This record gives sequence, C-alpha cells and structure tokens, in this order.
Amino acid sequence: MNGPIRSLLVATLLVFGSTLFPGQAHANVIIAGTRVVFPAQDGEVTVRLTNDNTVPALVEAWIDNGDPHSTPDKVHTPFLITPPLFRIDPHQDQDLRILAASPNLPADRESIFWLNVLEVPPKPTGEQYKGKNLLQVALRSRLKLFYRPAGLPGDANKAPGSLTWKVVSDGKGYALEAHNPTPYHITVTQTTVQVGGKPYNTEAGMVDPFGTLRLAFKQAPAQLPAGTAINFDIINDYGAVAVFKGTVSP
Repeated sequence: MNGPIRSLLVATLLVFGSTLFPGQAHANVIIAGTRVVFPAQDGEVTVRLTNDNTVPALVEAWIDNGDPHSTPDKVHTPFLITPPLFRIDPHQDQDLRILAASPNLPADRESIFWLNVLEVPPKPTGEQYKGKNLLQVALRSRLKLFYRPAGLPGDANKAPGSLTWKVVSDGKGYALEAHNPTPYHITVTQTTVQVGGKPYNTEAGMVDPFGTLRLAFKQAPAQLPAGTAINFDIINDYGAVAVFKGTVSP
C-alpha cells in the first residue's frame, strides 16, 4: 500500500475512533515527556517511546507546522525523523531521533512545530474474533516541539516572570492581556485574580515570543483595578507546572 493511501486510511481510522468512542480509547505507546525542546546547537534530539501493552504496535511519526489534520505525506518542515515508521514489541522502547535539516528559521526567537506519534494496533487474532466486524482505532498524540536557537538571552524557565499584564475590554466585560517581551513561548494554563475576596479565572493559552495574548475570564469580575495581583500557572521545559505572580498594569 503506498504512502498517501495508507496515511489517508490511518487518518480515517483516527477520525472514526475519536468520533465513535470518545473517552474510551487510550494510547498504549507512552511518550517520555509532554513537550520537546530542540536546542539548535545540539543538531538533534531524542524522544523515547515505550509500548506499555501486551501486543506489538505499529507507530508512525512526523512533524507539522501546526495543522492538526496533517498527514506524513503532505508535511514540509526542516526536520527529519528516524525511524519514521516502525514496530514496537510489547514492553519495549524505541528512540525517535529528530534532526534539523538546515532550518532557515528566525535566530532571535523560538519557533514552534508539532510532533505527531500515531499508534496503530495490530489486527486482533483468535477464534473469538472470527466472523465478527471489527473497528481498529488509530490513536495520535501531538506534542509541541520548540526549536530554540543558540544564544537567546535570558532563561526560558524564568521568562514567565517577565510577562506584563493589562486589562482590556472584550465586549462582554474585562479580559486580561499578557505581553511577552522574551524570545520564548510561554504556555499559561491558568490565571487567577482575587476581586472582593472572590477568585476569577481566565482561559488558558500560549503567548508567542514578543507577542500578546488575550485571556478571557470564564466569569468576568465587575472591575479590575491597576495593581490587582495575578497568580498564573505555566508549563516549563520539563512539562511541570510552575507558579508565577504578576500585577495589572495601569
């Protein structure tokens, strides 16, 4: 079966699986970590996969620019993955090597891509399956991949402390707007302010390098004066949650 046809079938299985069995399927191929940081000076990074099941799994891996509907035959990124298609036996590990192939990317900030790991289970065998219609579910995991140029100033894990915050109107009340003056991506998982002794939380989001992100409140407070304290959680390079503090600017 050629690459494009096989990828289309896999994508179809993935769609059917997520549509027909929401919340029931779970990946047996475990990825070490929840994100990948690629230091440019290293030239390559390694991601470890483990098959936590009692049966083998077929795995396909590729990197895209942010399109969740991407397929391996239609992506064009400055990275190579080896091996791109492989089998993992039960309770065995497999290392994915990700190499940068002369990337023409900004040198003054991080660039973001997505690592896709698609797991296709083997066809069930045995007398109990004969004569039965079966639906195999292919499961895909997507992880953020941060390409980090050499020599960027500052510390990525301290960058969230540099965020500045202001109050803006979003048509339904107030929202918080975060500005990122650093060359690093900052993933904010929760932001909380206390107004009148009551906590108010915003939506989550990621602030691009030198960019701005508007975070709407799930339930907007009546007012949010300058100087209001902000507590916010971020995801650091190690995939762990770290807590930072800020204030609303005038």
